[in-house]
Amino acid sequence: MPKPQFQSPSQNHLLASLPANEFGRLSTHLELVPMGLGLALYESGGKMQHVYFPTTCIVSLLSVLEDGASAEMAVVGNEGIVGISLFMGGETTPSRAIVQSAGHAYRLMAHYLMREFNKGGPLQHLLLRYVQSLITQMAQTAVCNRHHTVEQQLCRWLLLSLDRHASNELVMTQELIANMLGVRREGVTDAAGTLQNLGLIHYRRGHITVPDRTKLEKQVCECYAVVKKDFDRLLADIPPGDPKHVLGPSSN
Repeated sequence: MPKPQFQSPSQNHLLASLPANEFGRLSTHLELVPMGLGLALYESGGKMQHVYFPTTCIVSLLSVLEDGASAEMAVVGNEGIVGISLFMGGETTPSRAIVQSAGHAYRLMAHYLMREFNKGGPLQHLLLRYVQSLITQMAQTAVCNRHHTVEQQLCRWLLLSLDRHASNELVMTQELIANMLGVRREGVTDAAGTLQNLGLIHYRRGHITVPDRTKLEKQVCECYAVVKKDFDRLLADIPPGDPKHVLGPSSN
């Protein structure tokens, strides 16, 4: 994957909101890494060596069954961090983390994060509020998957992904969407066809374009609004990328 000419940790909203002194202690240990589509960051039960702060990629957190079947619990983009199990009391995670939209992230070794987290300062407070918003997303996803149609689930998934993406186009196969939603591929095909017939999406060869997200928001179930409202409530003071922490072109 070609590296962009310019990347900054401030593209991640959590990093951008840190006080300058805390950011300074972490910044020298941040490593810019490419995140290819389908890359597995963690496997269920694996020991966590790093956490990731996405900037331009989106990561899906999946619950995986013994037979290999999976379903998405939450998505993480430039608003958050991947690897919350590390500072929530364990060195392993019960979920799988897969890159669902390619891009970049800043990687940080686990012991550097824990050293700062255990000081009990602004980083700890910020991460705990983020975890609360992530729990809301997980809970609402479970309700949505149980009570709403595949079309509604797909609308929710698209809007959550677009909130974390720089354009209105996502590169995603129907098979991968089916794995995320925990449904049969045929169900995704039918749902995507319905949304396309309504003019809500354009789908062609793994590319999904949303021409007018306002129309999509009118079609989605209440689950999307619940997740967004809680995130806005808990993290309203997080800036959408703050230039105060620009490192310049990365040499990583």
